[in-house]
Amino acid sequence: MQFAVITPTHNRAAFLPEAVQSVRASVLAPLDAQYQHFILDNASTDDTARFLTEASGWEGPPLRTWQHRGAERLLPGPARNRLIHETDPAAWLVPLDDDDLLLQRCLYHYGAQIEANPERQWLVADFLRVDEERRYLPGEDYYAWRFDTPAKMLEAIFRAEHFIQGNVCYSRRLFDEVGGYDEQLRMAEDLDLYVRFLLAGHLPVICPHLSHLHRFHRANVSIGVDAAKHGADLQVIYDKYAAQLKDLGVERPG
Repeated sequence: MQFAVITPTHNRAAFLPEAVQSVRASVLAPLDAQYQHFILDNASTDDTARFLTEASGWEGPPLRTWQHRGAERLLPGPARNRLIHETDPAAWLVPLDDDDLLLQRCLYHYGAQIEANPERQWLVADFLRVDEERRYLPGEDYYAWRFDTPAKMLEAIFRAEHFIQGNVCYSRRLFDEVGGYDEQLRMAEDLDLYVRFLLAGHLPVICPHLSHLHRFHRANVSIGVDAAKHGADLQVIYDKYAAQLKDLGVERPG
């Protein structure tokens, strides 16, 4: 079993080293599995390149890095796609933001659930939120919901009752099947991908473990994404797949 942790990064030299170290701390035994960490330096102007050069020489599991040096940084979709296209076609993909921390047994627990559910192609876990200094934020935990059908899960997503972000693991095969991340979206490219997983008939395995620590800080990409902005992003995604969604009986409230 092969895992590929996927991390595009832009000007996160203050947080990226901890994200990398968190992946390197992974313990998969006794699972027969390996992992690699794939990182794209997406037009950073801070010390990211220097850190990645140093980290690439560390002993231990391979750290594979690439640089994008265009005039502008890539949008999230093409940045993630570029990394994923470098992975093994049989890999299991685990997105990790460059300011978050993977928990030590996360990959092991994903692997155990993959072995227990060989017909399933993606998995969703819970996660915790911490502040800039990694202090736990009580009352801000994320808990994944369990649904009986893809249509029920889509209904909850488009009612803005349920969302998914970096707390997932999915097969490269499923990623290729649905066409990867949308390269035009500026936000919510991850939710758009998961909507297509569901439209293709794939319900996730709901895993009873914590995947990562999601760090809140002043430079979060999601800063300013309030209920109105999230609703607008949902409308964009709904409009893309309106015909398929309506065939499933999934309507957009309001």
